[in-house]
Amino acid sequence: MTEQPRSCCGSTSRAAMTPSAHAEETANVSSTVEAEAGSGAQTSENLHAAGPDKAREGMILLPGGAFWMGNTGKDGFPADGEGPVREVSLDPFYIDACTVTNRQFAEFAEATGYRTEAEKFGWSYVFEMFVTPRLAPHLMGRVQGTPWWFAVKGAYWFQPEGPGSAISDRMDHPVIHVTWNDAAAYSSWAGKRLPTEAEWEYAARGGLDRNTYPWGNELTPDGKHMCNIWQGTFPEKNTVRDGYVGTAPAKSFEPNGYGLYNVSGNVWEWVSDWFSPSYYKEGPADNPQGPAKGDRRSMRGGSYLCHKSYCNRYRVAARNANTPDSSSGNIGFRCAADVKR
Repeated sequence: MTEQPRSCCGSTSRAAMTPSAHAEETANVSSTVEAEAGSGAQTSENLHAAGPDKAREGMILLPGGAFWMGNTGKDGFPADGEGPVREVSLDPFYIDACTVTNRQFAEFAEATGYRTEAEKFGWSYVFEMFVTPRLAPHLMGRVQGTPWWFAVKGAYWFQPEGPGSAISDRMDHPVIHVTWNDAAAYSSWAGKRLPTEAEWEYAARGGLDRNTYPWGNELTPDGKHMCNIWQGTFPEKNTVRDGYVGTAPAKSFEPNGYGLYNVSGNVWEWVSDWFSPSYYKEGPADNPQGPAKGDRRSMRGGSYLCHKSYCNRYRVAARNANTPDSSSGNIGFRCAADVKR
């Protein structure tokens, strides 16, 4: 029997935690989101009109071509659909060197008046380490199966640990508590898009052929920490040997061979694809876009909460997924863009 993958750092979906007392409120918010999409209140077209002129600033042009995607090694999770390893071909594309930061997202929110889904729902997931006694009145409960996640009223990107927290000293950190829908809205405003899962993995590999990490096959070469993940015993103790207990600045550690920062650890990154564990067996090898439909969107890269004893998904071939309206304190994104012909 295939062992089911455990997830330490990929929070559960929003629907799994919605308390019954808030079920009606959640339904109302979902209706509001759908209504706004239909009315054009915050549509991609309107948001894009407010976007910055320098759309390719901070992006890296990658040539595309063929690469080997996926993993079938013993360190992977077959249930996630990491295999089979297959040769995939991509057209040239641009991708952000870093994940979108709090500073960049703040510019977007100020320019457009955009409200994230965490703001509309009124809550988001916060890891237990950051849940202090002062948050007691704002707690909505833990997540069954992953009790280190708390649903916290008032948690969103601007106050990531809930009421009383702030991002003033984290403007260069990845924006968090953003859903797939939020990431898509920002990308459109910026004149960009989310990368496909294949583009993300090609970029994350940094030109290395079938290596485990963006820098090679050894997690800590010569004892050097190359990414922001959990050290110690999850979830009881984090030794913080890599220097960060939570998110690290988006431009931390050494970039990979293509100049991308933090494609392993730090925050999960939304990509454009719907998730399917069988897609690698069924999908095309030329510019794959993911399934035509689904109920979860793919995420890549792992986060600062990933630990080998649980999810071990900070490998470049690792996959995870969540519902498009889910958010937490370890999910962010980076953008991609087409090359104009």
